[in-house]
Amino acid sequence: MQRKTTRPRLVQAMMDIWTLPDLRRKILFTIGMLVVFRFVTHVPLPGVDIEALRALFEQTPLIGMLDLFSGGAMTNFSVAVLGVYPYITASIVMQLLAPVIPSLQALSQEGELGQQKINRITHLITIPLAALQGFAMIALLRSQGVTIEPLGSLAMVSIVITMVAGTMFLVWLGELITERGVGNGISIIIFGGIVASIPEIVARGVIAAVAGQPGGLIAYIILTLALVVLIVIFVEAHRRIPVQYARSTFRGGRMYRQSGSTYIPLRVNTAGMIPLIFAIALLQLPGTIATYFMSSETPNFWNTIYNLFQSDTALYNGLYFALVIGFTLFYTTVVFEQMNLPQTLQQQSGFIPGVRPGKATADYLNGIIRHITFGGAFFLAAVAILPFIAQEITGVDLVIRSTALLIAVGVALDTMKQLEAQLTMRRYEGFLK
Repeated sequence: MQRKTTRPRLVQAMMDIWTLPDLRRKILFTIGMLVVFRFVTHVPLPGVDIEALRALFEQTPLIGMLDLFSGGAMTNFSVAVLGVYPYITASIVMQLLAPVIPSLQALSQEGELGQQKINRITHLITIPLAALQGFAMIALLRSQGVTIEPLGSLAMVSIVITMVAGTMFLVWLGELITERGVGNGISIIIFGGIVASIPEIVARGVIAAVAGQPGGLIAYIILTLALVVLIVIFVEAHRRIPVQYARSTFRGGRMYRQSGSTYIPLRVNTAGMIPLIFAIALLQLPGTIATYFMSSETPNFWNTIYNLFQSDTALYNGLYFALVIGFTLFYTTVVFEQMNLPQTLQQQSGFIPGVRPGKATADYLNGIIRHITFGGAFFLAAVAILPFIAQEITGVDLVIRSTALLIAVGVALDTMKQLEAQLTMRRYEGFLK
């Protein structure tokens, strides 16, 4: 039974969480796995000039942005330097291939057993992707004059294998969090890396203020707070489509018609953060290829390509804006077709008032999802390039990326909803109204 209290709702909800043994155990397990993750990010790989590496990250905005998501693992060149991003890339590839390849489509329709097989294939794809990314990173560091010793082929192979092992270890930690902890484990790992970078961001802000840019710092703080509010509204925004259900039941030898009503919540951002991650991965490709051919002594064409595809250039941000919109529209269309809502409604004797079942319902829902998704895609793309615009206006770069804010706020909201569900199930008041 719900207890009467005069404490603030959030404070009372936090206290209720720790009074429930199973929920307390899940939270402590999640925190413990995050501590393990942070320890791993500080175990360096041998033979790397760390000081030269950190100087490179400060001079190269794109690498600095990737280091933000890894929670400093790239700066330390630790065994977790690749993070979980090879696994995320493999997951995106599998989701895009599922509607195209009949065998994968059949597996996706086999329920939990089919999903386990898809996860196994995703893990297998992660290994070569992580190896390729590891070789590309080593090539980039060498081209930028970062010493990696020893330079033997066998030593390089062992370093790449260690990188791959670090990625798979983080994936395993994430799956343990999903199974025994709270929230989506992979998202929690990324969230932990972003939060770990906050002290550095605050320190840079203080240095900027001391350096004589207090106005720009204040403007950036206000912009960041406003952005967090907009992200919360954007993540939670959805359009409710009314649905009615008609069922027949037999009572006392007679048939009665029963009706009920509910709604379908069509989210403005069905694709989540996947378009951002996919766009970043694609924009890294030209710079990664350029690292194999560029020269540190006599700059050539590939040096120009590498410099153009840094995250602080107009070309990069223009392409980023366009790719996020394109990937959001494409991915939402793929996901929405996989849901097959018109057929599901028809099988459950449901219908949208004023719309005929079948093709008319499909056309109606497709029109709505295209309309709201375009607005959501434009907002997502605008938020993605906001740091570039903010830096041009304020002149202050705090390395606080809107992509990181989107991911962090999204993961925090999702975790709070899971805790809310656990408390509500036990007749406690939750965090949200």
